[in-house]
Amino acid sequence: MRPARETKLSSNERARRLRGGAAIALYCLAVALRSQDAAITLPSAATAWKAKAHLVGDQACAACHQEKVHSFHETAHAKTSSLPSAETIRGKFTEGSNKLNTVNPNLVFVMEALEKGYFVTAHMRTSATEELSRTERFDIVVGSGRKGQTYLYWNEDQLFELPVSYWTGLDAWVNSPGYTDGTAEFDRPILPRCLECHANSFEINAPPDNRFKAAGLVLGISCERCHGPGSEHIARFQSAASPKSPADTAIVNPARLSRARQIDVCALCHAGAGQPTAPSGTFTPGDELFHFLAFAKYEPSDHIDVHASQVQLLEKSRCFQSTTTLTCITCHNVHAPQRDADSFSSVCMTCHKLESCGKFKAMGHAIDNRCVDCHMPLQQTGKIVSKVEGQAVAPQVRNHQIAIYPDAALP
Repeated sequence: MRPARETKLSSNERARRLRGGAAIALYCLAVALRSQDAAITLPSAATAWKAKAHLVGDQACAACHQEKVHSFHETAHAKTSSLPSAETIRGKFTEGSNKLNTVNPNLVFVMEALEKGYFVTAHMRTSATEELSRTERFDIVVGSGRKGQTYLYWNEDQLFELPVSYWTGLDAWVNSPGYTDGTAEFDRPILPRCLECHANSFEINAPPDNRFKAAGLVLGISCERCHGPGSEHIARFQSAASPKSPADTAIVNPARLSRARQIDVCALCHAGAGQPTAPSGTFTPGDELFHFLAFAKYEPSDHIDVHASQVQLLEKSRCFQSTTTLTCITCHNVHAPQRDADSFSSVCMTCHKLESCGKFKAMGHAIDNRCVDCHMPLQQTGKIVSKVEGQAVAPQVRNHQIAIYPDAALP
């Protein structure tokens, strides 16, 4: 084999090649950054406050934003978890409405409101004269009750789901999702990712994964879930020199974030469970969510369930793909309850004309304000399924893929 010949380069040629290599490297880096939606964010004075800020609670926010806080507390977000009371528990404890029969004729659950709290007891008849029973307390209510509620209990410092839930559409107790109908189980653990979307903040005390510090659990979703911790914001406005620009206010205004970062705030809980890649509860608004959660990748033809996948469905929409400005808050005002689907049509009309709808010729103005009913219909989820007396029940959830659905009809 002939030895390799050494090539000697002039100093000018070496410099030219080094410049060329550097240019290629910079180009590749730029492409990589663009493909990740600028995945690397350099620290700046505008975000450095996050490192020392801490949560202060909604009452502190209400000192200056009383009207918005009051309105927000009426929303499903704010009511997504709470302590048990006659007002927060939707299920009935009156005689005749406080029992859940199961497919096992020997097993019945009985719910009771007593002076010392709210309880569920599983009664399992083992013979004509003998019975086994287990009683646990309702310690936490999960869900505003719009579609239903489930309930949690503490076993020392471990958190579990109770085997009974409430279904709004039936106005009745049902078996909790994840439990087998006809069994008296109380062992489904509540993991940090559950609380990340159904509580404001919590302190993990693992192992095991469902072990928490009860005193550190703040229920409901609060202002700081979308705006970031507020202590620095308050301190700056109480100082002698108030902030001069929005960048100095030490708070996150989602409307001022980039489109991707705005959607990340919502995607934390409206893009599916995902796979945590960082400790649950550490994401703050303005962060890049992919550092904290990995979500399944969908092909264009894949079916996406309507429950908790609103972001993926929205991103499949032509409306979303044809603009750079459409985000969740284009339609949603998170500071106030929004129950009237017809009210969203005014947003649609900023881009579309009523007369352009294929139904207009036949139905005329009967379709006024009905955009959402046809183009974002309610559909049954397959992810949250309960059973009552052997029959499966699942809620209907609004499909967030804005599209034409041939089978959709006005209610």
